[in-house]
Amino acid sequence: MNKFLKTNIIKKLSFILLLSLAFSSAYAQVSDSAFYEPVKSPKKYRIGGVVVEGAKFTDPSVVVLLSGLQKSDEITVPGDKISDAIKALWKQSIFEDVQIIQDKIIGHDIFLIIRVVERPRLSKFSFEGNVKKSDADDIRNKIRLVKERVVTDYMLGSIKNTVHDFYLDKGYYYNKVELLTKRDTTTKTPHIVLVIKVTKGKKVRIQDVNIIGNTIIPDWKLRRKLEESKRWRWYNPFNSGKYLEENLVKDLPAIPAKYNTKGYRDARIVKDSVYFVAKNRVAINITIDEGHKYYFGKFNWFGNSKYRSGQLDTILNIQAGETYDQSKLDAKLNMNPNGYDISSLYMDDGYLFFQVNPQESNIHNDTIDFDILIYEGKQATINKITVTGNDKTNDHVIYREIWTKPGQLFKRSDIIRTQRQLAQLGYFDPEKLNVIPTPNAADGTVDIEYIVAEKPSDQIELSGGWGGRSYYAGANSGIGIIGTLGVTFNNFSARNFLKKEAWRPLPSGDGQKLSVRAQTNGIYYQSYNFSFTEPWLGGKKPNSLTFSAFHSLFSNGQKKFTQGETGKIYNPNRSSMSIIGMSLGLGRRMKWPDNYFSMYAHLNYNYYELNKYSAFQFFDKGSGFANDLNLGLNISRNSVDQPIYPKQGSNFVFDSKFTPPYSLYNNKNYSNITTAERYKFIEYQKYKITAEWFTQLTNKKAAEGKEARNLVLRTKVGYGFLGYYAKKTGFSPFERFYMGGSGISGFQNFVAREIIALRGYPDNSLSGQYGDPICARYTMELRYPITLNPQATIFVLGFAEAGNTWKDYKSFNPFQVKRSAGFGLRVFLPMFGLLGIDYGWGFDNVPGNPGIGNGKGQFHFTIGGQLGEL
Repeated sequence: MNKFLKTNIIKKLSFILLLSLAFSSAYAQVSDSAFYEPVKSPKKYRIGGVVVEGAKFTDPSVVVLLSGLQKSDEITVPGDKISDAIKALWKQSIFEDVQIIQDKIIGHDIFLIIRVVERPRLSKFSFEGNVKKSDADDIRNKIRLVKERVVTDYMLGSIKNTVHDFYLDKGYYYNKVELLTKRDTTTKTPHIVLVIKVTKGKKVRIQDVNIIGNTIIPDWKLRRKLEESKRWRWYNPFNSGKYLEENLVKDLPAIPAKYNTKGYRDARIVKDSVYFVAKNRVAINITIDEGHKYYFGKFNWFGNSKYRSGQLDTILNIQAGETYDQSKLDAKLNMNPNGYDISSLYMDDGYLFFQVNPQESNIHNDTIDFDILIYEGKQATINKITVTGNDKTNDHVIYREIWTKPGQLFKRSDIIRTQRQLAQLGYFDPEKLNVIPTPNAADGTVDIEYIVAEKPSDQIELSGGWGGRSYYAGANSGIGIIGTLGVTFNNFSARNFLKKEAWRPLPSGDGQKLSVRAQTNGIYYQSYNFSFTEPWLGGKKPNSLTFSAFHSLFSNGQKKFTQGETGKIYNPNRSSMSIIGMSLGLGRRMKWPDNYFSMYAHLNYNYYELNKYSAFQFFDKGSGFANDLNLGLNISRNSVDQPIYPKQGSNFVFDSKFTPPYSLYNNKNYSNITTAERYKFIEYQKYKITAEWFTQLTNKKAAEGKEARNLVLRTKVGYGFLGYYAKKTGFSPFERFYMGGSGISGFQNFVAREIIALRGYPDNSLSGQYGDPICARYTMELRYPITLNPQATIFVLGFAEAGNTWKDYKSFNPFQVKRSAGFGLRVFLPMFGLLGIDYGWGFDNVPGNPGIGNGKGQFHFTIGGQLGEL
């Protein structure tokens, strides 16, 4: 062996040893990198080039970029740059092995090879074990695995923890998650198939909650305060009874808070413990120290100059000697949801920077005196209003509903009203409406940002239904099965109708409403409806304009014409009724008595043409025609907070319709007039009065990202009266009330009749054969939401209602009613509206109809939010 080669080998081995020591101290798991150049001490080189080997998925130029080793850079060998490059590549978590190897040295240029072994990629994944399809879908949304994702230890650990926590939140305390990986032999490059194996085990439920030390408040009331840590009972479908430690931690403070409302301000939980009483059952012991009962004493106000102390005492409305209740004091000082408070008094007058701080000034025996310290600050003026989140609805549609205006004094009540107005539009998710005021104390101004989240508001109706039969009609009467096709665009834009670029798929964003609807079952029944509403006529004031038109045709199925001896003749066997109608209405928001009032006036015309139509016996042989020209006036006060699932507010409506009083000036003798002449121009006056309240019975607060589900009580009362101008004309056969059933039956057999629901009884079974002129209905519903997601709002309800109709005013008795009760389900889908199913029991017998009522039950299907207008 020549001397040069021998010396060269020795130098190379020395270089390898030095680099091995350097790299092993930097990264033990990295394969040693070898440089075959004699080095006795660190030497500087210039990088002549970098080549990447082993990268099949990763772009080699990206690997070089991530390493930080660039051509023409100077490096020291051995030195930190090589070890830093290896660390940088390891941090990407996409390689199983990284080596940096010397290729060659030419002069002062060193050429490097970055040799990598890539981690395998994900080919597909699946679940194994008792995993429900719905659970699998939810887990997929959480772990968000996609094909070709690099499989790392961190990713696998994250998946395992996510799945474990998912089932832990469902109460499966002993769930086990295994991740099984196997090579995918169908691919050329390294891929693996991941199997997520889940063993859920049984749920750990709370068997009992033992309250120890309580004498003032009974156990059951304290247990009710534990919202997420309730005892499991098989008969309660709304409570899973699952035990989670974090839920118990969040629930426990509610118990001392309950004592605080009773005057026990020192009440505290001394000890709590959880122990297993069976393999999958735990018991919870909560030991309480109740302390002593306290009472409110005197209130002294400091710092108030805008309002006298006596005025503030009146609004506070807490008298000396009342039982101490911290929550009541807080509500009276700040943001009382059920009434007026000190904070609202100031903030409705522009004092945005107002602060109030109650301090206990003296505790003597069992009485507590308070000093209320007030900082009024100066009044704030609104500087700028912005809206974000509206991708579809035009800005001007939102800004015209906003009550806060630049230049005005800040008012908290205006912000609350704006939130209601935006929710009532129906374009935005009411659960996600948010307001962010940004005050500037330096110049006394505030910027207000309204955040909205748009939801689908257009609806399409494509359905089949039962056309209904009158309860008193013969077996062959009625329409039978009908089909419906309709579309309603609640955020239409007529001004962009001719703009091609606005059709996405329809011009929208201006808040107008366009509805087109058709119903038919073929030859027996056809109906076509059209309506258009402009809510802001002229664009400057909330004055609405509505136009609608319809045409309906009922027949016995016979053709209109038949072949006679002399050609086509009118078919003598045909029975039909044709109705053509149109309406023009103007609406206006009112400022008096308050700004929740509105008025709507509408002029209506309906033309009826009957030919041997036996279902309408007021005409001779069921033939004739009638004209109905009437003026309607509707006055309402609506303070309901939102349209789909209202939680609070009320709605009062007075509705009236008048025809001209023809009988007062036509000089006709109605005692011997023909029916065709009597009903040529229909004459009547009609009044309806309804009152509706929504009351939120619980006040659960939602965690971030979750829904607040609360019980809501809906109560409603309604009366309807049909009258005449002259006794000689009697009650009109049109516009009468028909009660019973769900309030819908796929169509109305006459447009000029009003169907009023009373669940638990068959359709139209509680009224006379031709309807009645007087009606009363009382309703109470207890509602609970399953989900408030705007894509599918679902709630269950229990109802109790009563009602009746009367043939004249002498027999009218508002307490002589038919009663019923039951339960139901409502589903709101943006594309179809509100759909419902109810099961009701009618409790009272109906004279002449022993087969209905008397505790018998039946199903009812509903479309729309109102079951009749009463």
